[in-house]
Amino acid sequence: MTEKTVHDHRQRRLLIGLALLFFAPLGLAFYLYYGHGTWHPGGHVNAGELITPVRPLPALALPLVGEGNTDPNFLRGKWTFLYVADGDCNENCRRRLYDTRQIRLALDRDMNRVQRVLVAEGGCCDAHFLNDEHPDLIALRATPAAAPLLALLPGRDSAAPRVYLVDPLGNLMMFYGADVRPKGMLEDMKRLLRLSSIG
Repeated sequence: MTEKTVHDHRQRRLLIGLALLFFAPLGLAFYLYYGHGTWHPGGHVNAGELITPVRPLPALALPLVGEGNTDPNFLRGKWTFLYVADGDCNENCRRRLYDTRQIRLALDRDMNRVQRVLVAEGGCCDAHFLNDEHPDLIALRATPAAAPLLALLPGRDSAAPRVYLVDPLGNLMMFYGADVRPKGMLEDMKRLLRLSSIG
């Protein structure tokens, strides 16, 4: 074999190697997706369940736990975590309030773009606990005036309470079941705040 032939073989092997580096992952992906493989990527990346179409929430002045009423447009202008607690805010309720507080804090410089609202039904709540542990929380009483708002929340009667997400235009657009981890909620919020030009 001449030196030129050896050089040509080496160049050919190098070219084939480079082509394999490029085409092998592409071929594997096609096989997994279209071939006999059973792997398919998820259809969405969000941890919460989207509500489609979004539901515009009514502008209501609702009574605060303690004294006074909210501004009728309190659900507009910021992203809102909305949680409805039944009774005396049990351990699950307190855990979800803790989760939403920590998520808001983890947003760092964007935390002021997010607010947390608790709608307290029945005999809820321990006002001292709320003031001490959640001073930023907007805590409301679920009087009959709140009925138009509560009627729009899907799955509110389920055994596992949900955290609802309201966009800055006052639209109910997503909810989180009891099994959704705070990390997933945080990732959703980071993504929404990065993409949003409102709120």
